[in-house]
Amino acid sequence: MASTTPQKISFKAQMLLARESAIIQSVNRLLAEKGFDAMTVDEVAADVGIAKASLYKHFPSKEDLAAAAMVSVMQRAQAFLDELPEESAPIDKLRSVVTWTMGLKLAGEMPSLPSQNSSLRSTLMGNKDYVDGLMDVSERLGAWIEMAQSQGAINPQLPPIAVLYTLYARACDPVLEFLKMAGLFSNDDIVALVLSTCFDGLAAR
Repeated sequence: MASTTPQKISFKAQMLLARESAIIQSVNRLLAEKGFDAMTVDEVAADVGIAKASLYKHFPSKEDLAAAAMVSVMQRAQAFLDELPEESAPIDKLRSVVTWTMGLKLAGEMPSLPSQNSSLRSTLMGNKDYVDGLMDVSERLGAWIEMAQSQGAINPQLPPIAVLYTLYARACDPVLEFLKMAGLFSNDDIVALVLSTCFDGLAAR
């Protein structure tokens, strides 16, 4: 009879995982603060406290570092979606996701990546964990969007993919930072304001 005792991870493997986690956390923060173009591999290595050569043993390029940060975000998103009550209305689930996303952005935990960078895009699309996570999140959000449209909570004339990308865009919405810099509103106020313009529009009611 085969043993079901889980294999213990060696101390060396645990240290490598801990270092990799520290690298990803650093990259995530630096991408949120400075963006992909301004972030350097030297900065990441210095922030983690390791040599650049050691960093390259985990991630061979700056693009791979960014991809690892995005995989981490996708995993957090999947965990958040898993925790949403099944009985909640689709529109409420979508609002919760956008609220959570904007909270990450305002907390400086959302990586900022350029949309027009062919090498970065190629690395992201070649990363199976990222693509699988993106597809899973997109399919779940897409299903909720279509259900919300069928219930009249979202304009049914809008293509679901346009709604999906509009919701995704809140993760990199500069309005959040502009309102924060103005110093007139709390983070909760900012989220509520942008949430209203996103779901309710600007027309007077």
